[in-house]
Amino acid sequence: QVQLVESGGGLVQAGGSLRISCAASGGDFLRYIMGWFRQAPGKERQFVAAIRWDGGTTYYADFAKGRFTISRDNAKDTVYLQMTSLKPEDTAVYYCGARHERLANYNYWGQGTQVTVSS
Repeated sequence: QVQLVESGGGLVQAGGSLRISCAASGGDFLRYIMGWFRQAPGKERQFVAAIRWDGGTTYYADFAKGRFTISRDNAKDTVYLQMTSLKPEDTAVYYCGARHERLANYNYWGQGTQVTVSS
């Protein structure tokens, strides 16, 4: 049973930085794509960034390019999202998701971690 556990969220001032983590367990992730999504109150969940577990190819939403960096630590089965130059509009619950590379949709999700950016 694949489990994803996010951590590292919190309150940060605008312009600040924060790194959130997603610890994965219960599966062989070599052929998985790991993604970060976020959902602000009253809004739909949106894609932030993704990374292929093998090779490390990364993908970013336009708003994340240049500010956010996704990475993974194979030894720890952990995926990170380093966020810099944070803005109040980045405030959301950030979710970690996983899907096998053959699937179109993410089918494993963590519980989410709250990121709040104050102005």
